[in-house]
Amino acid sequence: MKAGGRAGGGRAGEKTSGDKTGGDKTGGDKTDKENVHNRIAVLRAERGVSRRELAAALGVHYQTIGYLERGEYSPSLHLALRIAGFFEVPVEVVFSLTPFPRLGSTS
Repeated sequence: MKAGGRAGGGRAGEKTSGDKTGGDKTGGDKTDKENVHNRIAVLRAERGVSRRELAAALGVHYQTIGYLERGEYSPSLHLALRIAGFFEVPVEVVFSLTPFPRLGSTS
């Protein structure tokens, strides 16, 4: 591998023949059973908290918050509990194994 290169070649986020993630935005070949849905963006917006502010409070990089919000990364249990603690809500208010209903949805 070249210095600074990636295994599998290609640029970051680009699918290559050596890429085992499947190249999609949900973390590759994850099934719905493996996806963790969250309301981090909604909670941040309600409270006027930026990604950088939340990241600093949690001790993570601000890009991690973006990855979490987009479903590109599932948090560890420890991080999920810290996020819920930051917003002072139970963890199941922030995270779910099933998609949350859209705001304004009657179903």
